[in-house]
This record gives sequence, structure tokens and C-alpha cells, in this order.
Amino acid sequence: MIFQGKVWKFGNNIDTDAIIPARYLTTSDPQELATHCMEDADPKFVMKIKAGDIILGGENFGCGSSREHAPIAIKAAGISCVVAKSFARIFYRNAFNMGLPIFESSELFEAIQEGEEIIVDSVAGTITLVSKNKTFRINPIPPFMEQLIADGGLMKHLAVKRGRSRV
Repeated sequence: MIFQGKVWKFGNNIDTDAIIPARYLTTSDPQELATHCMEDADPKFVMKIKAGDIILGGENFGCGSSREHAPIAIKAAGISCVVAKSFARIFYRNAFNMGLPIFESSELFEAIQEGEEIIVDSVAGTITLVSKNKTFRINPIPPFMEQLIADGGLMKHLAVKRGRSRV
């Protein structure tokens, strides 16, 4: 999969409350959650982004609670993927379960400014900083995880598999 977009940069330890504040957890509607995505980290975030843009985080992105609302809000807001130095373990798993592609890069954060464009190639395992024509290595997503993302997350993936097994 190829993801190309403008980068929105956040720091270390962006927790799930910064991604989707707890006061909005009275709903699980993805579109409603999207309107509050990253609100406590950047109140104007959803007004600035465009579909396909990319979030870049520092270390321990998605720490805090185990709520699935965080990756749902990011994905529903139109963010194509998240790149960070590292992810909190529960967020990492929830992201794939919700069909949100995430990638780890320890080098990209220092090399890029907010607003620059990158191309993420999940199969080749590369991130290219377009303005500098500089490429960084990332671990490619295993094929079964690529399929999970392509199907839209774990539950949709299981529904697809059930449908295929009946054929």
C-alpha cells in the first residue's frame, strides 16, 4: 500500500485523551469522533487536515487507555496512516484491529517539519521525504496485516473470511 500526504507533527507521549478526549466517548459513531480528533493536542486540527494526510508522532504514541475510539477517530478524520518513533502496545494492536495503518520510524521525526509531504510504501518498507528526496527504512507490514487493513479492520476481515469460506 502507498500512502502519500502532508505530515501533522505531534510530540512524545500523545495519549488517547489527546487523540479523542474522554468527554466525547458517549458515542462510538466514527464521524462524530472524527470531528474531535486530536482536539486537546491541537484544537484546529480537523479544520486543517485533508483526506490522506499523515500524523507523525514521537515516542509512545497512543499511550493511556485501551480505548478503540482513538484509532477510529483518526481513521474517520481521513488520516491515511500514522508514523511514530514508537507506539503504546495497546494502541498498536487497536490500530490494526480498526484498519488504521501505523509505522515506526526512529529517524523521520527529526528530519521533517510539519507540513512536509511524505510517501509511505508499506510493501517496500520505505518512507520518502518528498522535499529532500530522502528515504527512510521501516519494517514492512506482514502480508496478513496488509490484508487486515485492506479489509477495513479485524471485524470486517473476519466477515470477509466467513463470506469466502461459504463460497
